[in-house]
Amino acid sequence: MPAVTPQRPAEETPTGEPSASESPVDRVALDEAVEFTSGLIRIDTTNRGGGDCRERPAAEYVAERLAAAGLEPVLLERTPGRTNVVARIEGTDPGAEALLVHGHLDVVPAEAADWSVDPFSGEIRDGVVWGRGAVDMKNMDAMVLAVVRAWARAAKRGQHCRPRRDIVIAYTADEEDSGVDGSGFLADQHPHLFEGCTEGLSESGAFTLHNGPGQALYPIAAGERGTAWLKLTAHGTTGHGSKPNRANAVSRLAAAVARIGEYRWPVRLTGTVAACITELAALQGLSVDPRARDFDLDAVLGKLGPAGLLVEATARNSANPTMLSAGYKLNVVPGTATAYVDGRMLPGSEAEFIATLDELTGPDVTWAFHHREAALEAPVDGRTFAILRESVERFDPDGHVVPFCMAGGTDAKQFSRLGITGYGFSPLKLPPGFDYWSLFHGVDERVPVDALHFGVRVLDHALRTL
Repeated sequence: MPAVTPQRPAEETPTGEPSASESPVDRVALDEAVEFTSGLIRIDTTNRGGGDCRERPAAEYVAERLAAAGLEPVLLERTPGRTNVVARIEGTDPGAEALLVHGHLDVVPAEAADWSVDPFSGEIRDGVVWGRGAVDMKNMDAMVLAVVRAWARAAKRGQHCRPRRDIVIAYTADEEDSGVDGSGFLADQHPHLFEGCTEGLSESGAFTLHNGPGQALYPIAAGERGTAWLKLTAHGTTGHGSKPNRANAVSRLAAAVARIGEYRWPVRLTGTVAACITELAALQGLSVDPRARDFDLDAVLGKLGPAGLLVEATARNSANPTMLSAGYKLNVVPGTATAYVDGRMLPGSEAEFIATLDELTGPDVTWAFHHREAALEAPVDGRTFAILRESVERFDPDGHVVPFCMAGGTDAKQFSRLGITGYGFSPLKLPPGFDYWSLFHGVDERVPVDALHFGVRVLDHALRTL
């Protein structure tokens, strides 16, 4: 596969890292990151679940731009219209382990009446790009495209910018549902495309979290809770609604759902979450030991500022009832009733999760996994995390990188089947007051132009250094 070919050696720092002065990021790259974010938003790739989505136009959009950078993107589909794109950039060291950089092309639905702008306009106004996917995650898709194309232009100018290790670029379908047409399909049916990949970078990390005046944090994801979507079924006796019914499926299901919703899961600190607590506490001038037997999580959370949100949702398993279905007529007691629960499991906690659900559902309700994916955890004390940290702090010297565990999940789960360790790293420098968290799947999703420019510079440095 054609690669971005160097013409002369790169200037290096004493540590062997690429010199910042040798960055291939130019004005074109910065402009393209914005242009591509807007362009991808204008392609409606709404994923309504159950196969109701068509990513192919967006896949063709990115494939065309990868091909223009000298790569040979491959378009792959499990289901017509549900298109994935994979391309490989050859590194300078054939023996080095490869790196995967991946992003999904689908987005969640947007109700236009709730928005200030057309959610699929890609409007650029007042230095901000608006639209569904501006945060999750067409911004990252665009930044990766901009970086790869910058490398190709730099090579034509005779500037060395080729990475040491192969980099596999993957744009996936179906992340906002089950991943069965996207990363799951690629991992199961086309593993050869990811040969040599040991680590991956993707969404939901390295964005600014303002933790009070003068403290800008950049949480990098080094873990994900496992997905445990559950289907509950209650069985009972069908009968007339006017008569007593001691075996009412709806009542049985409602009782089980209430027990699940009210249950307080115990604290279970993983290595990533413990590291997050330790670093956040140190930034507040606190010395804590999350592994101490008398450690009081709730007491510490209140002292961490807004950053406590990085810990609160990932210190425990969780199970939230989300859907209910029963009956076909008001005066008929149905024989069955069903519910769905969004469960999330911390690494190493699956056995406890299953045993707890057995107890909470009770003898009259059965349950099964509707969709299940593994919990993930990545090292935070090795070379990779150190380089990601340095790359962010190089471009924001006043920022502080901290590790964290995602409450939800990404395509990294499916790619982990190939032995790929995943990090959430889609860098953005955001202004104070910009509530990034609320924009995931939210109304008026948007991203500042300056944040995209920052992300391109950080991604370029991180990828070349890794």
